[in-house]
Amino acid sequence: MIPVCPTTALPPGEAIRVEATEPIAVFNVDGDFYAIDDTCTHQDASLADGWLDGCAVECPLHASCFDLRTGKVSGPPAKTPVRTHRVVVQDGTVYVQPGTAADGAA
Repeated sequence: MIPVCPTTALPPGEAIRVEATEPIAVFNVDGDFYAIDDTCTHQDASLADGWLDGCAVECPLHASCFDLRTGKVSGPPAKTPVRTHRVVVQDGTVYVQPGTAADGAA
């Protein structure tokens, strides 16, 4: 697992980019943490820089929307979903387990 940050360093409504083999974006949605691939599947834009609306993030480049829980695309121009990653919060620290789909994700 990759340590991301203390929970206090990622306030609700914010995201952080994690450098990994493939970058991962970690989001805090009202105290629930989600992780997805950071790169939009339409063009190379960082989703951590996007706009958060509930459990969806809008890509800052062309406004494709992705569900943080499933990785599914809910708005064009992207057509391909992003991968989700399992997030664990332990002892006040957020961890990401790359390559392990989030609970409930396809």
